[in-house]
Amino acid sequence: MQAGNSFFSGWNFFTGADPTNGIVQFMDQGSAQAANLTSINAAGNAVMRVDTTPQVTGNRPAVRIQTQYAFTGGLVVMDSVHMPTGCGTWPAFWTNGPTWPQTGEIDIVEGVNDYTNNQATIHTNPGCALPSGSAGALGISGSVVGGTDCAAVETGNQGCGVRASQTNSFGAAFNSIGGGVYAMRWDDDDGIAVWFFPRSSIPADITARAPQPDSWGTPSAAWPASGCNPAQFFQDHSAIFDTTLCGDWAGGVWTASGIPGQEQSCAQRTGVATCQQFVQQNGAALAEAYWEVKSVQIYQAKS
Repeated sequence: MQAGNSFFSGWNFFTGADPTNGIVQFMDQGSAQAANLTSINAAGNAVMRVDTTPQVTGNRPAVRIQTQYAFTGGLVVMDSVHMPTGCGTWPAFWTNGPTWPQTGEIDIVEGVNDYTNNQATIHTNPGCALPSGSAGALGISGSVVGGTDCAAVETGNQGCGVRASQTNSFGAAFNSIGGGVYAMRWDDDDGIAVWFFPRSSIPADITARAPQPDSWGTPSAAWPASGCNPAQFFQDHSAIFDTTLCGDWAGGVWTASGIPGQEQSCAQRTGVATCQQFVQQNGAALAEAYWEVKSVQIYQAKS
């Protein structure tokens, strides 16, 4: 379990170029700490920020970390009080294997800009699909967005995503309720599923660190093993937090509206024509672009 003062000791800091083309420079651990981009706050929670210098001409310093521990199958439970939000932001909490997309990617928490509804997505090699586009048939509370083919190469890297029905599962709305818990179960028999529990309704078994997913009810998102056998498409994952700015998704939908939370486009809301221009010239607008995480727990079945 990663929590409290030792939270950052179990992670590697990624310092490469952002694969999603965001205007960020991911910092090493020492540099991030020195710049106050990472800290443990008075509540004992881990904080990961982006740089808020008023104006920059290039990339903004930011943080991307991944667990040193790798796992195949199990249960990932992440408790967060606050996630990055606001025009230009693109935060995610996800798991990924060493070779993309051959070893799979599972996006547990993801969205952009002012979105209020989380999107969980998987990206795989060809051959993995949702067996249905119907929420009822899948037994989920969310809705399939984009399509049922999960193969990265066949979907322009989109994979197959599910948008949560909960309007407080992402962004400012999530933060306003004190956040909550995301849980992802990866099981070869059942497939992959994601649940979101708002702060006021976290199951007692999660709080007691004895999680019982079978008692949690309908998941927000699920990819049944019947359409995508996890043993074939997912191996050796690490858990990852990152916040990027603009990039393929947040920048790509800068002028778009109509997604929950984004009734007005960021271009309209900010009066700035491009995401890059806004992010580079308005550091103060990124004050809410931080993760505050209570804990990450990774459980594996007893062999």
